[in-house]
Amino acid sequence: MGTTFDQLADAVLAGTPATADDALAVLRTDDADLMSVVAAAGRLRRAHFGNTVKVNYLVNLKSGLCPENCNYCSQALGSNAPILKYSWLSKDETLRQAGAGLQGGASRVCMVSSGRGPSNRDIDKVTEMVGALKSEHPDVEVCACLGLLSDGQAERLKDAGVDAYNHNINTAESHHDTIVQTHTYADRVDTVGKAKAAGLSPCSGLIAGLGETDEQLVEALFALKELESDSIPVNFLMPFDGTPFENTWELSPTRCVKILAMARFVCPDREVRIAGGREMHLRSLQPLALHVANSIFLGDYLTSEGQEADADIAMIRDNGFIVLGSDEEIAQRPVDPAIRRRGAGTDVLPNA
Repeated sequence: MGTTFDQLADAVLAGTPATADDALAVLRTDDADLMSVVAAAGRLRRAHFGNTVKVNYLVNLKSGLCPENCNYCSQALGSNAPILKYSWLSKDETLRQAGAGLQGGASRVCMVSSGRGPSNRDIDKVTEMVGALKSEHPDVEVCACLGLLSDGQAERLKDAGVDAYNHNINTAESHHDTIVQTHTYADRVDTVGKAKAAGLSPCSGLIAGLGETDEQLVEALFALKELESDSIPVNFLMPFDGTPFENTWELSPTRCVKILAMARFVCPDREVRIAGGREMHLRSLQPLALHVANSIFLGDYLTSEGQEADADIAMIRDNGFIVLGSDEEIAQRPVDPAIRRRGAGTDVLPNA
């Protein structure tokens, strides 16, 4: 099987896109051939992202109290999960939280709020926060995740300095209505389109383990490719008590790695991010997954705790990777060509 996946990697590198049948073959690979899949997908990862890992940090601006009934979500309407619930963080607290993530090694801050979508007053709050954050940290990337956008809101975020907008499709269109009924799949696609039209980098991903079939996982990935999502967060269902998906355990560590590998074959040049649930489901295979994915969240998530941030950074380094934007990574970047200022045409002695 190793030769087959190497041939697929060769074809993708040569410009032939992976097909749905290719994706299904990756997903359905026998566990005995897992390393062959990882090695082949890793060639694509290295071709486009080298040995770098992008580190992202979440700041949950507003937690819980959501009117949407997404069955997987601990913050959703009807959820009895014992999570933290609070309204908007202050600007100062947001800056403190974001600064901690940046100090820990993150280069992108993801500013997230619960709810169906932001009001114009909410946009005012976020744009003020973004302006203050970029004033203190000019090089930081900011991704906003505020729910369904109304006309004109994406443009306001862009003007304020927001770089990207996250709105996950979460699952295949054919599976969407079984997991949420208060908004449609088309609503989600519309928001991704609004973000793109405003010049924001589209960030959209999925959640695996929601009772979807293999074919629906493939359908979701090809939809993300069609949406031209620049970054694809791959979440693994965390079955919180008090939600309709409590006690739902469909994922194994090897299946999670195969899902990430499939994403790499289908979207070889896109940022594939290991997102929520990685510690719970990948477990000891987290380091292996880095050889396929090129991005992770640092530390904690929206309503659940992640492993220690120092352990994340150590895992990256121990596997031969470097953090994107770190001093080590910057030192390895090619330098611009030095313009000749000596020799012919000058009064300076030549380099001879």
